[in-house]
Amino acid sequence: GNHTLLTEFVLSGLSSHPELQHLLFFTICLVYSMTLIGNLLICMATVHPALHMPMYFFLRVLSLLDISTATVVVPKMLVNLLSEDRSISYLGCVTQLYCVVFLAATEWYLLAAMAYDRYVAVCSPLRYSAIMSTRACLSLVLLSCCSGQVVSVVQTTWVFTLSLCGPRRINYFFCDIPPLLRLSCMDTSLYERQLISATVLVIFTPFCLILLSYICIISSILKISSAESRHKTFSTCSSHLTVVTLYCASGTLIYLQPKSSNSQDAKKILALIYTTVIPTLNPLIYSLRNKEVKEVLIRVM
Repeated sequence: GNHTLLTEFVLSGLSSHPELQHLLFFTICLVYSMTLIGNLLICMATVHPALHMPMYFFLRVLSLLDISTATVVVPKMLVNLLSEDRSISYLGCVTQLYCVVFLAATEWYLLAAMAYDRYVAVCSPLRYSAIMSTRACLSLVLLSCCSGQVVSVVQTTWVFTLSLCGPRRINYFFCDIPPLLRLSCMDTSLYERQLISATVLVIFTPFCLILLSYICIISSILKISSAESRHKTFSTCSSHLTVVTLYCASGTLIYLQPKSSNSQDAKKILALIYTTVIPTLNPLIYSLRNKEVKEVLIRVM
C-alpha cells in the first residue's frame, strides 16, 4: 500500500504515566549530574603527575566516552519528560543513533585495550614501559575510535536505508536500532541477522580477548608468593572486570533480540542502565577500589 515517508519521529519516553514525569526528571537529572561530576573528577585526577601511567590514560579516555554517551542521550530525554512535544527530526535521529553506536563500539574496543594493558603489566612487568609506550597507547585509542567509526557508519547507514513508514512513534527514549527496526515497512529478518552479527563483532570479540587476557592474568597472580601483592594486583584488575561485566550483560540483552515486543519495557530499563547508570558507576568503581586514584581525588577536591 501507499506509505508516507517519515521526516520526523516522536519518542515515547521512559513512561506514559504523567504523574511519574517530574519524579523521573529529577532522578535522571541527579544521576546525569553525578555522571558529569564523577567523570570530570576522574579526568582531572588522571592528569596528575602521580598517575601518568597507561592504565590511567585509558581510564581518562573511558571517562570522556562516558560523559559523551550520557550527553548524547540524557539532555533530550530530560526535555521530553517536561514537554508535550517529544518530536525529533529525521536528521537528529540519524545523528543520535550514529553517536550512540560510535561511542558504545569505541568503548568496547577501549575496554579490550585496557585488558591488554593489565595483561602486559602483570605478565611482563619488566617490559611494560617498552611495550605500553605513549605511542602504543595513542595507537590503541585511535584504533578503538576508528573501529567504532566503521561500525557506526555501517549500522547507521543500513538502518536508514530501510523503508521507514508510519506510525512515526518510537517506543523508546532515544533513537536506537531495535525500536527503529519496528517502524520498517519491509521484512527486516536479514537486517536482524546482521545486527546479531554486529553484536557478536562489537561485544563478544572484545569480550573473548578480555577473557583470554584475564585467564593469563589470573594464572600469573596465582604464582605470586606474597598475599598482599596478589590482593593488590587482583584489586586493580577487578575494577575493570566489573565494568566489562556490566556492559556485556546490558548490551547483549538489548541487541540480541531487536524486535522482541514482549521485552520492550525491559529493554528501556537496560538501555537506561547502559547509557545513564553505568557511566555514573564507572568513577565509583575505579576510585573506590584504587588507592592511588582515591589519594589524588582527595587532593584535587
